[in-house]
Amino acid sequence: MAENQTHKFIEHLVTNNRVMLFMKGNKMFPQCGFSAAVVEVLKKHGVPFEAFNVLSDMNVREGIKEYSDWPTIPQLYVGGEFVGGCDIVREMDASGELVDLFASAKSPDA
Repeated sequence: MAENQTHKFIEHLVTNNRVMLFMKGNKMFPQCGFSAAVVEVLKKHGVPFEAFNVLSDMNVREGIKEYSDWPTIPQLYVGGEFVGGCDIVREMDASGELVDLFASAKSPDA
């Protein structure tokens, strides 16, 4: 994929999926501990989400870092907005911040 096509592809995934996770591996078989931790948080909250395995496409793997201006994977987006990586998601889970964020993500009217 050309750089512009990659950006458009990432933007499409982010804007067309209420909860979108860019991760290493997939929902059923995460291929790094950080990705697995974010998947577990999402499952714990029962929030439906889509995932993209960045190991399957090097353009997306590098492009998502540029798109978000964030250097690491996984990356979580909710409602088209970048939430953060593993540490941020865990902190937000521990503080209770994710409950409201995911409540709005579950509602089709949100």
